[in-house]
Amino acid sequence: MLHLGRETGSRTTATTPAPADPTPLDLVTVPARQGLEAVDILRRGGDQEAVGPVLHDGACDTLGFLVPPGTADAWDVPGSACTRTDGRGLRIPAEPPVSGSGWLLPPAEDAPVTDPAVLRAALDQAARLIEAADSCC
Repeated sequence: MLHLGRETGSRTTATTPAPADPTPLDLVTVPARQGLEAVDILRRGGDQEAVGPVLHDGACDTLGFLVPPGTADAWDVPGSACTRTDGRGLRIPAEPPVSGSGWLLPPAEDAPVTDPAVLRAALDQAARLIEAADSCC
């Protein structure tokens, strides 16, 4: 499980010590299959910076996309959850912030987070692709 703040109706939450100069972030968690499809969609797009850092849990059951603070307030994508930080914020660390997790896409020096609207569209497209693939066979 990925953990980043306090729970907001999600089965995955996270906590980490607050840095001295925090940058608040939220975390969108999705099943790995849909998340991997979404990452592929985002990376194939014209804007190479469309996807920011992405975490995976140790069992590779879920992926977590770092998104701007406040995303959790309006997140309503079925099959996913958005966890808000507890108000103390989190810097994007070089090492994964959750024990047993890892970076699928590690943060860059000037790592932007994933735009929630772009992520929402990619997750919707990924869900349609998965549904189509599963109904073909």
